Amino acid sequence: MHDERRRIEERVERVHTQRIKPAVYAASVPFEVEAWQAPGEPVPFEEAAAASYAPFAMDTPWGPPWGTTWFRMRGQVPAEWAGRRVEAVIDLGFVGDWPGNQAEALVHLADGTPLKAVNPLNQYVPIGNPVRGGESIDYLVEAASNPDILADNFSKITPLGDILTAGDKPLYTFRRADIAVLDEEVFHLDLDLQVLRELMVHLGEHEPRRHEILHALDRAMDAVDLDDVSGSATAVREILAPVLAKPAHASAHTISGVGHAHIDSAWLWPIRETKRKTSRTFSNVTALADEYEDFIFACSQAVQYEWVRDNYPQVWERIKKAVDKGQWVPVGGMWVESDGNLPGGEAIARQLVHGKRFFIEHFGIETKGVWLPDSFGYNASYPQLAKLAGNEWFLTQKISWNQTNRFPHHTFWWEGIDGTRIFTHFPPVDTYNARFSGEEMDRAVRNYQEKGAGTRSLAPFGWGDGGGGPTREIMERARRLADLEGSPKVVVEHPDEFFAKARAEYEDAPVWNGELYLELHRATYTSQARTKQGNRRSEHRLREAELWATTAALHAPGYTYPYEKLDRLWKTVLLHQFHDILPGSSIAWVHREAEAEYARVAKELEELTREAVAALGGGDPRVFNTSPRDRAEVVRTAGGAPVYVTVPANGSAPLTPAEPPHPITVSGRVLDNGLVRVEIAEDGTLASVRDLVADREVLGDKGNLLRLHTDLPNYWDAWDVDKHYRNRYTDLLDADSITVVEEDPLLGAIRVERAFGKGSRITQTITLRAGSPRIDFETDIDWHEAEKFLKAGFPIDVRAAHSSAEIQFGHIQRPTHTNTSWEAARFEVSGHRWVHVGEPGYGVAVINDSTYGHDVSRTVREDGGTTTTVRLSLVRAPRIPDPEADQGRHRLTYSLLPGASIEDAVAEGYALNLPLRVADAAGAPAPVVSVDGEGVTVEAVKLADDASGDVVVRIYESSGGRARGVLRTGFPLAGAQITDLLERPLSEAATDGDGVPVTLRPFEVQTLRLAVLPTKN
Repeated sequence: MHDERRRIEERVERVHTQRIKPAVYAASVPFEVEAWQAPGEPVPFEEAAAASYAPFAMDTPWGPPWGTTWFRMRGQVPAEWAGRRVEAVIDLGFVGDWPGNQAEALVHLADGTPLKAVNPLNQYVPIGNPVRGGESIDYLVEAASNPDILADNFSKITPLGDILTAGDKPLYTFRRADIAVLDEEVFHLDLDLQVLRELMVHLGEHEPRRHEILHALDRAMDAVDLDDVSGSATAVREILAPVLAKPAHASAHTISGVGHAHIDSAWLWPIRETKRKTSRTFSNVTALADEYEDFIFACSQAVQYEWVRDNYPQVWERIKKAVDKGQWVPVGGMWVESDGNLPGGEAIARQLVHGKRFFIEHFGIETKGVWLPDSFGYNASYPQLAKLAGNEWFLTQKISWNQTNRFPHHTFWWEGIDGTRIFTHFPPVDTYNARFSGEEMDRAVRNYQEKGAGTRSLAPFGWGDGGGGPTREIMERARRLADLEGSPKVVVEHPDEFFAKARAEYEDAPVWNGELYLELHRATYTSQARTKQGNRRSEHRLREAELWATTAALHAPGYTYPYEKLDRLWKTVLLHQFHDILPGSSIAWVHREAEAEYARVAKELEELTREAVAALGGGDPRVFNTSPRDRAEVVRTAGGAPVYVTVPANGSAPLTPAEPPHPITVSGRVLDNGLVRVEIAEDGTLASVRDLVADREVLGDKGNLLRLHTDLPNYWDAWDVDKHYRNRYTDLLDADSITVVEEDPLLGAIRVERAFGKGSRITQTITLRAGSPRIDFETDIDWHEAEKFLKAGFPIDVRAAHSSAEIQFGHIQRPTHTNTSWEAARFEVSGHRWVHVGEPGYGVAVINDSTYGHDVSRTVREDGGTTTTVRLSLVRAPRIPDPEADQGRHRLTYSLLPGASIEDAVAEGYALNLPLRVADAAGAPAPVVSVDGEGVTVEAVKLADDASGDVVVRIYESSGGRARGVLRTGFPLAGAQITDLLERPLSEAATDGDGVPVTLRPFEVQTLRLAVLPTKN
């Protein structure tokens, strides 16, 4: 037989795309269209319905960036169309084929009922199937003219990312608004051809099945009447039916399809637009559920449900009905799909608590899995936190983007730092926006690394990132691929069913231990530093407000615990931990609003904390310590004078000066407090840090070396920092001035000022306090660089085999060598409040109050000694998608802590991030809780969410070893329970008077619910 593949394939492509697809709609009549441009922000339907509309013609430009145009569309279904399937077809002037980053619209009936959304891949609105003929149609269409930020594939800087800079030039040209007849036979022929063509080209050339399909398609093309596609469609489909009917091989891979619509809660659009995106996508999904009984849709992010509930009640009711029918499946159990590295441990716990509670309260459903396909890596505490929230499985996708190493598993047990394991799946289809294309089906089978042990994988299907969701075309593909020779079998089912089947067939799946590090998007630990600082400060302010509100509720008559305010503020912080907000990868508008929200949160939390402290009664000044460790340190009085005080953990003490161990001396550029001696060089770096207790030099070279790198990644400016950034840099060694600014027996400080680059300045105040070896670098940066990366380096004279970085509820160790490609790929990593390096007998910590990115490297000096260098990532200057990212003022503090153990690092990490508070208080209540025993760390103290008056305390083991101790209460204790994260009892806890004995394994998290013994009046 002659090889005619090319002729046949080209013939099929042309006939399909140029004749069959255009015949899907058999006839059409235009709507009569009028328009009204809403001024400013979006308006409610009622206001739009009452507006004055003007005639609007097709092919007319419309829509300024971020604008809203309402279109009134009126028409009548021709009487002769009676008995046929009729739809409205609307093309707003769509660009490309991505639904989420351009024009979108929600179609309403004249009474305000939302019907369905339109986007480039979903342009229809059902009118009738069948219609009577003669019906009058009256729609109001809310069209959003969102700009295409991804134009030119992120290669050009654009002002469109903020309404303040985007201008008002119309972005789109309206192309079509018709009432049209859907030719169902041609529609199905189109899908038959799509599925067979794509299957064919992804089969091997030696496969008989490929040639069978090829010749069937050729025969089918002979049957197409090019002058009457509709009339010949049935005959063409009959020719294709035998090849579509051949069943899959018995050993074919099974793909569990789960409808999905990944909607970034903010990214290339602001939060206000996401609220509208949810209504549009969810309207489409509920409409599809009505059309396809076998459709199942999984949807995460409780906050998006809340937005729809509050703003689109009719859509909310449709969601509830779909949930009741089992077609809509809440998943994930988190408030948002948060970043996987940057939120604190307590914040991730609250993500799970608020998300799961929402679904339980509103649907009576407890989700069983964590659904995080798109976060930029996943911290090693997730398995424990997920299980403590009642989850059984974990889903991720983004690790497929690894730049260097291919992740070795698709189905596996993920083991966290405490030893908890959770069954985890990583879909080999390598997307959370699947559409069941032939390429995707082929990729899923080729990629799947569990062959021979597992037989199934999961594929979330539907257009996403900016929403859109599944379409009828995707559902039709799934139906054709359910049992088709040459393809994996597709079954649409609940993700819980997939995970149950996958685990049953592969109970002994391999184990992956530790973090799921993404070898890409490493710059998200640093970009948009003010957003990250707002998150860090908010997390700690929430801890502070909860602790003192609990104290006041227990000890101050008449004080009412602010449940609702704390709940609302937590949810605001959780929302901004979304995986494109906190990582710094959103447009300017998003980060501008995030900074404003963090400022509002800070103000409200400060008010709540002041109210709680004030409720304890006015009196003499006291010092309040929110951290979980006793502290002896210098604090400033209201007048600014430094005072050395001792304060218990989670408690308060009188502002009574104590005698420091050794006074500060300041001599020229040298600070000395008897514990360490710090010498500042003429260039403003640290020439020496001498540990006077250990009698050893801490540094192996210049300390606090500020280095400015050129930073132009290959792609994805805000997301990525590529290894070549290290090759070009400037060390900032020109100090404009070095000045002693404080010389007190309790506190010495030297200020170093520098100018550099394009008008940027850094002012650092290097401070040493009596009684502490911690050296603080209070840093004020006026940043005006572009495509630069600023780091602060501490070359430490220790031979460290690994670094330890704090993560959620513990720390993780990473090798300092680059023996393998896995270690070499970790050239930029994340951590929270501290990084520790050491050798047996001696360690040093670098502590921070708002940075997350860092790198650690090791070199051998000429004298044979080893220098381990820790470098903090302070600020970047990406220009895409926000051309002004990080420009302006930054104020942050980082510290060097010589002679530090891990426990020292933990204590000082808390201390730096939770400054002592001085306030007047008459009462001297005992700390709500205190701990006898090493390694037991109190992370949160609050009243129970059910308003029962019980006290909830979250503790964890912080050093990496076993811990035993007694949690003592500052109130009469009636009983104690160990609970899950949702404060539901797991077991009774023994009590001993006002104490609860606790035993923790390494890094174990435990939640205790403590009942308060009522006091007699």
